[in-house]
Amino acid sequence: MGWFSAAVLVVTVARQVWEQWDRATSRGVSSWLFLGQFVASTGMLIYSLHLRDLVFVVTNAMMMVTAVAGGAILLVHRRRERGPTSHPTSESILERPA
Repeated sequence: MGWFSAAVLVVTVARQVWEQWDRATSRGVSSWLFLGQFVASTGMLIYSLHLRDLVFVVTNAMMMVTAVAGGAILLVHRRRERGPTSHPTSESILERPA
């Protein structure tokens, strides 16, 4: 039952991260989601190691991976939505008419 439940949890969260990647948008997704998930999974991983509970060690390690992946995708999408930087480069300054 533990392995089944762990698989359902990991697949569910991984599917959400995949949707975020596949749709090329992170609208409505808070960066706090992945930060909180990573911190909580890290704490639970340490606790699971202490208990020597393999089901929860594996589950929380995988949840940490999905948190990192989801957070990275979120950052990529946010940078893309902001567009190019508004700071002029030396080349753009030189190309401007006087």
